[in-house]
Amino acid sequence: MRSSLRKKNRLMNDINVVPYIDVMLVLLVIFMVAAPMMNPGQIDLPQVGKSSVPSPAPLEVIIKKDGSLSLRDHAKGDVEAAVSRDELVSILKARQDMQTDQAVVISADRNVRYEEVINVMDVLQQQHIKKVGLLTQAKK
Repeated sequence: MRSSLRKKNRLMNDINVVPYIDVMLVLLVIFMVAAPMMNPGQIDLPQVGKSSVPSPAPLEVIIKKDGSLSLRDHAKGDVEAAVSRDELVSILKARQDMQTDQAVVISADRNVRYEEVINVMDVLQQQHIKKVGLLTQAKK
């Protein structure tokens, strides 16, 4: 009799989580079965035709060991012509006026000072040439 009195007056301070676990397991099984059946959203991407105008061949600015500059126009063949900085600027302005997306590649001898390469890059930036790259050689 004493135990029945104790149970009546005492508050229950724990939660029975077994029904919640059962519900969660049922939901997990439902999602595992339903997930492979769901079709992911299809994205309809816009299509673009190829440009009929090919991109122009890059101009190659060559910096030699002694700091002299040469220019090689790959569109006109692989003929290398020695140029000064002023001539380089005028040629680049002319090419930039003809083709706004003209790419320029800088190839420098490995013994050239870093400052020389940066100076040439600065000249290219002043001419508002956006496509500038550095030519490297792969290791053997």
